[in-house]
Amino acid sequence: MTAPANVSATPSAAETKRSKATQDSATALKAWVVLARAYLAISRHVAADVARHDLTASEFGVLEALYHKGPLLLGDLQKKILVTSGGVTYLVDRLAAKGLIKRERFPGDKRSRFAVLTPEGTALIRQIFPGHAKRLAKVLGTLSGKEQRKLTALLRELGKGAEKEPLPGERSKRKARLS
Repeated sequence: MTAPANVSATPSAAETKRSKATQDSATALKAWVVLARAYLAISRHVAADVARHDLTASEFGVLEALYHKGPLLLGDLQKKILVTSGGVTYLVDRLAAKGLIKRERFPGDKRSRFAVLTPEGTALIRQIFPGHAKRLAKVLGTLSGKEQRKLTALLRELGKGAEKEPLPGERSKRKARLS
């Protein structure tokens, strides 16, 4: 059976463009689902590992940041561990109640505070961090070192690209600058 004379066997430019957009969307959705599932699988290992020391993953993140960076202003700590300002206050309060960190005044500004590890906090993170790092290496060991470096570069590029995109409902940054 042959196609009627008035129906083209080749897709139109508009149909080809729609088909490509549909394929691009499907690929992006698949990548997002795979990324989210990988994150959840790895974060379960992180949570279980630090829970053995009566810590949440976010509390561990605070201790780890202070261990590697030294005393930090609460706003700087917030940026390091990717929580809200209220979230960092809550975490600092919890860790201070456990005796693992303390707040110290920032010289010259009575409103600003540093988060500082206590000797107990330093001893705990010094004890548990090496095992935690080994655990992550084992979990990520499915990929070779070279593959992990490539993944890091790709995810960094993805994150920077996403940061440049305006959020739904926002005007583009370029348009906002032009107005």
